Amino acid sequence: MLRESISRQRGARRDVPLYEMVDSVIRKRLVENDYPPGSMLPSEIQLAKELGVSQGTVRRALDGLVAEGLVNRRQGLGTFVSEMEDRRSLFLFFNMIAHDGRQEMPAARLISAEDGQASEEEARKLAVTPGAPVRRLLRIRLFRETPTIVERVVVSESVLPGLGRDSTPPDHLFRHYETRYKVTVVEADESLRAVAATAEEARLLEIAPGAPLLEVDRVAFAIGRRPVEWRVSRCDTSGHDYHIDRG
Repeated sequence: MLRESISRQRGARRDVPLYEMVDSVIRKRLVENDYPPGSMLPSEIQLAKELGVSQGTVRRALDGLVAEGLVNRRQGLGTFVSEMEDRRSLFLFFNMIAHDGRQEMPAARLISAEDGQASEEEARKLAVTPGAPVRRLLRIRLFRETPTIVERVVVSESVLPGLGRDSTPPDHLFRHYETRYKVTVVEADESLRAVAATAEEARLLEIAPGAPLLEVDRVAFAIGRRPVEWRVSRCDTSGHDYHIDRG
């Protein structure tokens, strides 16, 4: 099953680093409790064999999960899934939950990635000069293979140069920012409002034009309140809720 997941990703996204594919597969297993809190993961050798990758690729993916506190290594024993209270970063900046109570890690499909010059609003959000080089990504997020969210991501070329230019970014952008650019998102400002689906959004989400959507307007910051990205997500909430746990 795990090996099939990597094979499917390889076929569709040959330019994504293998360790990021492995990261995505393991992260999905954590979310779905295939690896419950406190349990021991298969060894690096076993995972490498299951996924059809090298042991070094598995180790690199696990290194990132260890750094986030999602798993931990015990000398002489193996790698264990952190207890639930240590796993909140899985959903730290993602709050969609299915009506049946299931919290999922959605897949992402890149529609376009383009260079541009910062508009007045983009410049204000990203704290750059109007006209400064930016990258704009348009993506769809899928829950259980159903298009649910249209994401528009804008980043400054000076902060995240070439994002999506030479390779398809992985599903989890914040992890990608950290591993490739050494930029760690530590906080975010969000605002929510109700909007109607545009014709383009309706086509991408396979819904009727004008259907109600929840817009999540978010600026993510690194340490020192340095803007990292501006992301506007328009969400079809017919099957999901926007849930915030303040505990």
